[in-house]
Amino acid sequence: MALRAETDHGTGVALVTLDRPEKLNAIDLATAAELGACWRAFRYDEGVRAVVLTGAGGRAFCTGIDRGVEVAQPPSPYAVDDPLIAIGPKANDLWKPVIVAVEGMACGGAFYLLGEAEFVIASEEATFFDPHTTYGMVSAYEAISMAQRMPFGEVARMSLMGTAERVTARRAYETGLVSEVTPAGGAVEAALRAAAVIASYPTAAVQGTVRAVWSAKEAARTQALAHAPQLIALGNLAPERQTELFEKRDGGGRGAYRSR
Repeated sequence: MALRAETDHGTGVALVTLDRPEKLNAIDLATAAELGACWRAFRYDEGVRAVVLTGAGGRAFCTGIDRGVEVAQPPSPYAVDDPLIAIGPKANDLWKPVIVAVEGMACGGAFYLLGEAEFVIASEEATFFDPHTTYGMVSAYEAISMAQRMPFGEVARMSLMGTAERVTARRAYETGLVSEVTPAGGAVEAALRAAAVIASYPTAAVQGTVRAVWSAKEAARTQALAHAPQLIALGNLAPERQTELFEKRDGGGRGAYRSR
């Protein structure tokens, strides 16, 4: 199992942990399926009233899709199958509040999860970046998700700069991606405290508020996401060229970068 889920029935808070620290919590197909099943199970669990999502190991919250995953694609040039589309709570019709606690790196496909959380808490050493363009890939779903949370120019800069630049926790707080910055190692504890407060309130009021907040931006988000598959199909380099670029840069590392 690449996912751990524990529920404190005293507080009504579930802690979900991506548990592939040796892979920097990158998501393979099995983990993607586990995430979807987890969110769907929480829909029917009255003992879960709020959720905290984090990553094991401290080095990374999540680094997106596992580079070793092979995803079969349809022959149509107008469609792309993306296994990360259904890993978030909203994609699985879960409208209970979800708080993400980030320790270490959050990059690429991690934004599918950040984008479907109610808010994000990060420890001071956390960093955020989007490597897609560096490796000849279109940042579509990720950029669209972040555009709902950050100013346009900040999203454009992060998406276009690729691995050359990482956004610090403090800058992420200043631009609205992160709602609270904690000392190193403190993000999960802070998220659990906030989740316990929310879970102590009447359930119908909380879930109604979650729906109301999301309704404020859902129309624009849905319309933007409808363009994503075509943009990816047109703009992505062939997989073998992506791999060449990935391996060329520091032997598959993230490359030289500067933080801001």
